[in-house]
Amino acid sequence: MEYLESTETGKLIAAALVSMIPVLELRGGIPFGVGLGLHPLKAWAVCVLGNMLPVPLIIVYIRQIFQWLRATFPPLERLIDRLERKAHLKGRTVLKYRYFGLFLFVAIPLPGTGGWTGALVAAFLNMRLKNALTSIFAGLLTAGFIVTLLTSSVTAILG
Repeated sequence: MEYLESTETGKLIAAALVSMIPVLELRGGIPFGVGLGLHPLKAWAVCVLGNMLPVPLIIVYIRQIFQWLRATFPPLERLIDRLERKAHLKGRTVLKYRYFGLFLFVAIPLPGTGGWTGALVAAFLNMRLKNALTSIFAGLLTAGFIVTLLTSSVTAILG
């Protein structure tokens, strides 16, 4: 743990790991990284990459994972149903504009949007992997830029 707090490489790894966590994603990772003392642009870059890392796996494997979870852990079925419903509801917005809609969905850093949910939506809308990855990556770059600006502004005001 000391390594993650005392070296720049450790801080970069820690920020990337926070960005991989569903719900937190880069919206939590960037302020976390800046709070550790990382330069905001370094935090932005590593958090975008960290947030992007699970995205292809989600798009390709989430249906099989949900199917396996339902069969192996029946008590999780309600949670999985809720996640699928959420993806389908969010997908309605994306469906109209397809890949540009997916980009916008991921780019606006609000609760319930981001790389994980964007990947779920892409999977359930059967979007082409290459195009979905491009849209999600562009969305994460944009969302990360917005969060970095907000984090830097708050840091400047407080610090």
